[in-house]
Amino acid sequence: MVRVGVDTGGTFTDFVVLEGTSFRLHKEPSTPDDPARAIVRGLERLGVLSALRELLHGSTVATNAILERKGTRTALVTTAGFRDVLEIGRQNRPRLYDLRQTKPPPLVPRALRFEVRERLDERGGVLVPLVDDDLHSVVAELRVAGVESVAVCLLFSFVNPEHEKRVAEFLRARGFLVSASHEISPEYREYERTSTTVLNAFVAPVMGRYLERLAASLPAGCALDIMQSNGGLVSAAVAGREAVRTILSGPAAGAIGARAVAARSGFSRVISFDMGGTSTDVCLIDGTPSERSEGEIAGHPVRVPMLDIHTVGAGGGSIAWFDTGGVLRVGPQSAGAVPGPAAYGRGGSEPTVTDAAVVLGWLLPDAFLGGEMRLEVDRARDAIGRVARVLGARLEEAAWGILEVAQAKMVGAIRVITVERGKDPREYGLVGFGGAGPMVACLLASALHIPYVLIPPHPGTLSALGLLTADRLRDYTRSLMLEVSEPAATSAVSQAFAALEAEALRDAAADRTTPDQLLFHRALDMRYARQSYELTIPYQSSLAETVRAFHAAHQDRYGYAMPGEPVMVVSARLRASAPSPAELPPPEPITELWAPKAIDERVVFFGTDDRVAPHRVPHYRREELGPGALLVGPALVTQYDSTIVIPPGWRGFVDGGASIVLRQRGGGVDLLTGKHHDSEAGR
Repeated sequence: MVRVGVDTGGTFTDFVVLEGTSFRLHKEPSTPDDPARAIVRGLERLGVLSALRELLHGSTVATNAILERKGTRTALVTTAGFRDVLEIGRQNRPRLYDLRQTKPPPLVPRALRFEVRERLDERGGVLVPLVDDDLHSVVAELRVAGVESVAVCLLFSFVNPEHEKRVAEFLRARGFLVSASHEISPEYREYERTSTTVLNAFVAPVMGRYLERLAASLPAGCALDIMQSNGGLVSAAVAGREAVRTILSGPAAGAIGARAVAARSGFSRVISFDMGGTSTDVCLIDGTPSERSEGEIAGHPVRVPMLDIHTVGAGGGSIAWFDTGGVLRVGPQSAGAVPGPAAYGRGGSEPTVTDAAVVLGWLLPDAFLGGEMRLEVDRARDAIGRVARVLGARLEEAAWGILEVAQAKMVGAIRVITVERGKDPREYGLVGFGGAGPMVACLLASALHIPYVLIPPHPGTLSALGLLTADRLRDYTRSLMLEVSEPAATSAVSQAFAALEAEALRDAAADRTTPDQLLFHRALDMRYARQSYELTIPYQSSLAETVRAFHAAHQDRYGYAMPGEPVMVVSARLRASAPSPAELPPPEPITELWAPKAIDERVVFFGTDDRVAPHRVPHYRREELGPGALLVGPALVTQYDSTIVIPPGWRGFVDGGASIVLRQRGGGVDLLTGKHHDSEAGR
């Protein structure tokens, strides 16, 4: 059976083909106007299209539709008096003292926000029955306005969804695509729930049509699964209906892949560092990737389970530019796949991070993509030369400056998920991947005092590999809003979990999953009675034990706990998972260390002691580096999907899982065993 993982990036679409126990890789230039074209073209070039039985896909369609505001024409139907929730929002502001900041305009303009008369109380009791005449009036206005998709979000529908179900059924019967909040985000917090439902209504038709086109291009009987933001796969049918759950699809696949290769190398505490052509994504992994229950995209809150991934606009295609004060900036603008960096020779002329790497000798023109695509050095030098003239610097100094500016943004991203979460980056390793990640991973680790860097065997396609190793996941939520001291608390929690498990079993039957494949993971959202936000705590052997775990988690996250305070259970969460059938092969034992032979030497520039100086460095091919191969920086390692830059002062070896483990010299790496005897960081 042929299974293929496909991750669509801003510059390249990456493929990993699993046939039996063997893997094959491929990279295809992305086609942003229709990502399906690059996927089908890549499958044809790999010669697997006709034999394909399962396609696992990391998609940016929903994300781009939101960022570019290119979703469908959407309306909102809500309880009378609440049409302006989207604009009122919350009083907190991202920049507290910025008096001129503006919020992004709502995805649904006020003229397309409609009210119906109905009202429930906080326990779901009916205060005002739903007025059916209002629904007929709404439908008439929706038709006049040319609305295709409708978000329905009624007050307290997360407690009692009956009114909301009636509205949704009424609209669906009349041909509208409907996203109902009790189906998309059945949780309290009116603004976040409304925003999430609107986001889904805005992008679901776009995502659904894209997946239908892609599925039609695949052979009959081929299953199509999509990566969700929570790091799990779901069928294309579900992803099309609940597209808001896929906004971190690609980055989540990378984090899952990083977890898999780190575990094979014996590391559990790592930071995934995925630097692609357009952006960089980082995620803290402590055995499993860190998660959160809500996030934000383009200024719009979204409340669905997702991996705690932080993204910055700095990638290989990020453009270097000067602001009005003459300060050098990098990104978030990107040259993308078309026209791409100047070195690609496709008409691009703006200076990018990739062009800077070419000027420094980090990217070899004859070794890019295994020699399939030759980089044009003169075009890169011309582009960087314009930056150098403004700075009054040498060409290589300007290129180094561009990399330093990009690096500063990446350092900031890692600080967000570590230092700002109470975690010390020195206690973790760095998994560098993506097309550009291995190029700068060591410099980034030096800046943050991260003890070691792990480069996977195929870093440029790790996100696609992550798709093949990901489990199938569905998340379910039920609001409770009760104190643990209430007599019925234990019973209410048990009943909530039982109802969620029954729902998961029903969904599994329609999602190619049998009940015996399912694993259930229970959790509770908990907080102290007078707090506003919760911590998600895995359910222990009893409610009392879970409360104790909550106190410990609060102490770890915020530095204090309040055992004497009443504890609230806000929501019950259930994750239903079916393990992936694909596993990475076990690592080989390292029987000896050996010094590989370089294929040639190259001149490469590095910044040291306030100057940028050339170094003659050995150049290795990754395919020739088996387990036990020793590497001493400065050095270059090229392979089909990436280039690894080992700066001066770094050394490493190829471990039994074919990953390269790098550490600054003097760090105490036992190269024979691969253990870090001066620290257990990352273990």
